[in-house]
Amino acid sequence: MTDTKQSYTYKQAGVDIDAGEALVENIKPLAASTRRAGADADLGGFGGLFDLRAAGFQDPILVAANDGVGTKLKVAIDANIHDTVGIDLVAMCVNDLVVQGAEPLLFLDYMAMGKLNVAQMTDVVAGIAEGCRQAGCALIGGETAEMPGMYQDADYDLAGFAVGAAERGTLINGSTTAVGDVLLGLASNGTHSNGYSLVRRIVADKGHDYADACTFEDGKTLGQALLAPTKIYVKSCLAAVRAGYVKALAHITGGGFVENVPRVMPKDTLAEIDSAAWALPGVFEWLKAEGNIAAHEMCRTFNCGIGMVVVVAPEHVAAAKALFEEQGETVFEIGRITEGKGKPKCRVSGKAGSWGETADWSALTADA
Repeated sequence: MTDTKQSYTYKQAGVDIDAGEALVENIKPLAASTRRAGADADLGGFGGLFDLRAAGFQDPILVAANDGVGTKLKVAIDANIHDTVGIDLVAMCVNDLVVQGAEPLLFLDYMAMGKLNVAQMTDVVAGIAEGCRQAGCALIGGETAEMPGMYQDADYDLAGFAVGAAERGTLINGSTTAVGDVLLGLASNGTHSNGYSLVRRIVADKGHDYADACTFEDGKTLGQALLAPTKIYVKSCLAAVRAGYVKALAHITGGGFVENVPRVMPKDTLAEIDSAAWALPGVFEWLKAEGNIAAHEMCRTFNCGIGMVVVVAPEHVAAAKALFEEQGETVFEIGRITEGKGKPKCRVSGKAGSWGETADWSALTADA
């Protein structure tokens, strides 16, 4: 029988307000490290502020994006490595802004968990702050939700929200893409933040442990290698956009080339990608072999070593490649825009030793 005189507390119900306040104090200097023109306020208000005029904009169009990290978080939890997934969170949002030619300005996070572990979440926010510094945007606020009963104690989830801007008339949408344009591929850091339900299935079914020595990357555990954070392409892509070299950008996330590249192409065009133009990185060779994954499944599940595709006119290829390389990118010339029929499509074909088979996946792009 319940004691009707018992005095209940929020902490007894599983929510520790003191821990939440301790986390806020821990992350204040992390957020402060991301300050930029237009964002100078401290954390702690009910809403974050941003001054577009102070950031140098005259007639801006705002662009917003939100995303999460997905089941890669389960790898972080199982491997007990939490300082990189915050970079993933930022990257998945800001890379979606820059493909439209927008400069990321501000970022907010949402963290939900069953029981707040202050040290763990401080590591997560440290990664978020690092991602914001890489992208040049300010971490201006966020929310922590401790929800016992909704999540198991060790589990947590992340969502990110980014806002960017571009001067009116400068946004890019791929509408000028034309037959004869060249596709450049910017190398990825690994699996980024897509396909981890398949990654985790392979690891579990093949009896691997995230603490095992990595066989495809020296000096790392399997967990460390699989948690390599998503590459942030903001600064290099903005430089190329502002130089006038870019017609379109496609962030290669879930759905791979065949779903993402057509999003920035006009109708009656076909993106022809040659898989022999670059070598399949070690993590993808490992996944392909361990999971006996067919080439077409690799292509529509993972980025396969190319995290961003850039559409440029033929006369700008050399200059664009040079600029990206100056910005620290590894660049491959991976294909062309050719004539198509109906809605835009992408076809990946070619043969490279590391793929282990000829890749001709026109069936994924019907009527191509």
